[in-house]
Amino acid sequence: MEAFTVMTAVAAPMLRDNIDTDIIIPSREMKTVSKTGLSAGLFAGWRYTAIGGREPNIEFVLNQPAYAGTRILLGGSNFGCGSSREHAVWALYDYGFRCVVSSFFADIFKNNCLNIGVLPVTISAEFADILFAAIAADPTTTVEINLPQQTITLLATGASESFDINEYKKDNMQHGFDDIDYLINMSAEIEGFEASR
Repeated sequence: MEAFTVMTAVAAPMLRDNIDTDIIIPSREMKTVSKTGLSAGLFAGWRYTAIGGREPNIEFVLNQPAYAGTRILLGGSNFGCGSSREHAVWALYDYGFRCVVSSFFADIFKNNCLNIGVLPVTISAEFADILFAAIAADPTTTVEINLPQQTITLLATGASESFDINEYKKDNMQHGFDDIDYLINMSAEIEGFEASR
């Protein structure tokens, strides 16, 4: 997975609570066992004008030019609720998102994010309102996510908030490691320990 340290980007706003994993990627879009190729089905029920079709719904946020190619998604509360499917995070990652910001994440979704390489940033509901208001006023508003400092900053005003992350997962994300990569990186130490036994 891609290493994450500091990211500055426009954040695509989805001011809806309870966006579940079936909304993130409907089951009908999961036609592969691969971790790639799922981006076409990301938010398919909202991105396209018809079920199973691929004609873009121009009203949907990700189809608007202001948010093309952004790597930060700002969601409402309880983001990633519903089933535990990893495909939801794989679809986000495959689309290009490297960070999702919300005032509350479903636990399994949050852990899937950390395992796959999408940084889940939990902020207060009050700070979420500030971000949504700033983006509504100016869609080009940029946000900085600083993983080493564990801060999220609205660059236009300097308003900032800190976020929590498990130290092990933080270190892995900064190095672009999943759990297997972490162990492989320690292979010399593991082999040394084994040799000493």
